[in-house]
Amino acid sequence: MDSGPPYRDGLPKTSSSSSLKGGERRGRSKPLQTSKSSIVMAFFSCLAWLYIAGRLWQDAENRTLLAGLLKKNADQRPKVLTVEDKLMVLGCKDLERRIVEAEMELTLAKSQGYLRNQLHKSGSSSGKRLLAVIGVYTGFGSRLKRNVFRGSWMPKGDALRKLEERGIVIRFVIGRSANRGDSLDRNIDEENRLTKDFLILDGHEEAQEEVPKKAKFFFSTAIQTWDADFYVKVDDNIGLDLDGLIELLESRRGQDNAYIGCMKSGDVVTEEGKPWYEPEWWKFGDEKSYFRHAGGSLFVLSKKLAEYININSVSLKTYAHDDISVGSWMMGVRATYIDDSRLCCSNSRQAQDVCTYVYNNHKP
Repeated sequence: MDSGPPYRDGLPKTSSSSSLKGGERRGRSKPLQTSKSSIVMAFFSCLAWLYIAGRLWQDAENRTLLAGLLKKNADQRPKVLTVEDKLMVLGCKDLERRIVEAEMELTLAKSQGYLRNQLHKSGSSSGKRLLAVIGVYTGFGSRLKRNVFRGSWMPKGDALRKLEERGIVIRFVIGRSANRGDSLDRNIDEENRLTKDFLILDGHEEAQEEVPKKAKFFFSTAIQTWDADFYVKVDDNIGLDLDGLIELLESRRGQDNAYIGCMKSGDVVTEEGKPWYEPEWWKFGDEKSYFRHAGGSLFVLSKKLAEYININSVSLKTYAHDDISVGSWMMGVRATYIDDSRLCCSNSRQAQDVCTYVYNNHKP
């Protein structure tokens, strides 16, 4: 009976002591583990925050840099504006309208013969309209040919002026050198000072590849300089029966839309590098044949057709050859095609021919 309390006293003490120690150990170990986990989590959170902040800062810096580059490129790139925008910016709408109206009025005036008074000043000495202006195409290296012509069918000096009194003007037609004012131009100017038989086309560059454009300059300049019934283009590689040509033109006087020449239609040369190559051969159909046109050695246009070229010279399309180009222009107007075999220049002299080849380098 007496041993009970000591047992109870000892047991609780023993158990309480041991449990107290164990409880203290458990109580002490939990806060330690929690503290380590929190530190680790805080460390990783800090790293994550630094990483995200760094990325955000880097992205912001990249965006700023990219925006700066785009702005710089946009400032350097020329702005594309439509014609309408430019006109609105410059305030030229009304000016544009007036220019168009003036161009229309000028075209109408040209078609109605506004040049008549000016042309009479350069007509014959009697004031009558000339029968023909004959332009002989020549080049810088053709002085020998010109001298041959002057000593054969083409009059010189006083005889040339007397021919003009009869209504016939003859001029060698030439442009300017690509190097304006060089020895080529000076030689032509000096020759013209002595002979006074040139029509110098200041706006035309004398070069082989520019020959098709020469027709536009010749007819436009000739009709603004002389008032004639006909305008004749002649190559400098032929001899001319001048009396025969005058007779032919006299018989055609009054035919306002006359397009006179040796009419033909040849094959289109499609192979680059070959003589008479046509760069725009694909425009001439599957058969690759040129349309009907007057051969280039000698052909004649009436005053109205020459006026048409003068008025529309800016928009007229040229091809590889001048006769083809003129033929294409005649297709768009009411031209009267007159095929005259006397203008088919040949290599042998025949009684009915107006022209023969002196230098046989013509286009077939």
